Amino acid sequence: MTHPRTRREFVRDLGIGAAALPFVMNLPGLGFANQARRKQRLVILFSPDGVIPPAFWPDEEGAKFTFKESLKPLEPFREKTLILNGVCDKVRGDGDNHMRGIGCLLTGAELFPGNIQGGSHTPAGWSSGISIDQEIKNFLQKDNATRTRFGSLEFGVMVPDRADTWTRMVYTGPNKPVAPIDNPHQMFAKLYGRVKDREALTSVLDGVSADLKKIGAAVSADDRRLLDEHAAFVREMEQELKASKDRANDHPAPEPDPSVKRENDNIPAISKTQIDLMVHSFASDFARVATLQYTNSVGDARMRWLGITEGQHELSHEPDNNEKAKEKLIKINKWYCEQMAYLAKRLAETPEPGGGGSLLDNTVIVWTNELGKGNSHTLDNIPFVLVGGGADFKMGRSVKAKNMPHNRLLLSLAHAFGHKITKFGNPDYCGGGVMPNLT
Repeated sequence: MTHPRTRREFVRDLGIGAAALPFVMNLPGLGFANQARRKQRLVILFSPDGVIPPAFWPDEEGAKFTFKESLKPLEPFREKTLILNGVCDKVRGDGDNHMRGIGCLLTGAELFPGNIQGGSHTPAGWSSGISIDQEIKNFLQKDNATRTRFGSLEFGVMVPDRADTWTRMVYTGPNKPVAPIDNPHQMFAKLYGRVKDREALTSVLDGVSADLKKIGAAVSADDRRLLDEHAAFVREMEQELKASKDRANDHPAPEPDPSVKRENDNIPAISKTQIDLMVHSFASDFARVATLQYTNSVGDARMRWLGITEGQHELSHEPDNNEKAKEKLIKINKWYCEQMAYLAKRLAETPEPGGGGSLLDNTVIVWTNELGKGNSHTLDNIPFVLVGGGADFKMGRSVKAKNMPHNRLLLSLAHAFGHKITKFGNPDYCGGGVMPNLT
């Protein structure tokens, strides 16, 4: 079967509307799915307030390591996991460690002077550099073989409405923070463009059903199967989002406790929906770079579904001899790890469209944090845990680096995607080039 060269020509010749384009994006048989080279994907997952080191870092180095309590959910992905201890955020300058922790985390660059006062340190503003996810996105978008509809997608889970240094980790450039989308309805609207407002969810499929039939008649059996799976997911997601809205209308939120800064009992449901949307956006080749930000630096989620009533940030300030607080923080970080494991599972069970293996084989998930430890506010030993085959690093290991500037890890991620830059962020912390012992 001979097909037009471009999506636009395909849509024009079949006489279908532009609203059907999302369903055409990743049909391998049409030659639109950028199949000429292997697809590589990057996900950066953020959770706040540091970790409890003895319950997080393996004692052993190499392949024979034991997952500590906080990381036990990754046991099914042992052979695809890389735990990097000893990676440190060396960037200093204005701002407190929470601010620099998140603002310099992906940029490797200092914060601009500003008027946001944090802790006992100097005030600061936004970051002075681009973040590594956007650097890689820009590199991929320059090439027709790796260009996607969105390039990158920024997901959030209960990120505060306010915009300040503590709430942003993604930057398109100096002084250009990107707000994550933490409302699944809004993310669905971004992907499919059919939600007119927060109160009305108009079915995507109702508007394009006739066009989908035309597409189905014009493609191969394999492409038709992918098209049916795509449509089934969209219908299921529409129903799920509508049901969640109906439940919210049936059960209005109670008047919030004044001591609770943000009502967040829906975090588990939001997390699952956002992850499902992300995985499907990858399967549909909407983007090859994504971030998933849980709350914010100084995040004070109250994980009542875990039996924890105190805020996370409040607990993170407790001294090391407060065993009950430590147990709760370990449980909190284990929950974040469960979210990473769910994302890995969903990627692993989703075949790579038009290629071999699974989405996880071609995706690297990087889970990180703004602090190494909450009560000391240290920027040493920042958590970096990687899962998946997307970077072609040697996985299935615990690595103990020694005082390694995190800029070199960011540089290594760029190189893993074929972007052979010699520095990233502050060049003073790029000496020696890419981080050793990754491949």
